[in-house]
Amino acid sequence: MTQIISVVGKSQSGKTTFIEKLIAELKGRGYRVGTIKHAFHGFKIDWQGKDSWRHKQAGADTVMMAAPGEFAMVKDEKIETLDEYEKYFEDVDIVITEGFKKGNKPKIEILRAARHTEPLCSNDDRLFALVTDTNVDLGVPKFGLEAAADIADLIERQFIALSKPGDLHRDNTET
Repeated sequence: MTQIISVVGKSQSGKTTFIEKLIAELKGRGYRVGTIKHAFHGFKIDWQGKDSWRHKQAGADTVMMAAPGEFAMVKDEKIETLDEYEKYFEDVDIVITEGFKKGNKPKIEILRAARHTEPLCSNDDRLFALVTDTNVDLGVPKFGLEAAADIADLIERQFIALSKPGDLHRDNTET
């Protein structure tokens, strides 16, 4: 089972920037990483008038846009919980989500003093790390805003290492 970890924080707290650093750190260690961005108000990956948009408007339940080396899919599927996304990430070692603050997965909160003073997860027992430049203490390990390597260490110890041997899809191989 692929571990899902949510990076949460208020708007403009630096979630995306931190996730970019964390992805690079985990990839550099040989892990396959998936991400899910919570788009609370919906999203469009295509725009009106394009062929794939027209397919969806015509009633297609699933539309895939394919190009050499990449693809994207729009699928009509009612998903109620974060757990239901796991089936799409069987080929990765870890999934990092941006958002899903109300989800049931382990959480890292980003709290940046320039944007916010009050944390989101002060009473969330799923919070396992705080990334901040404040003096806030939530009773979990606290890291600076540039501590992606330290967070990756924590993720390896607490989550990835718990996977059964042979389950990981590490890109590097032993010789």
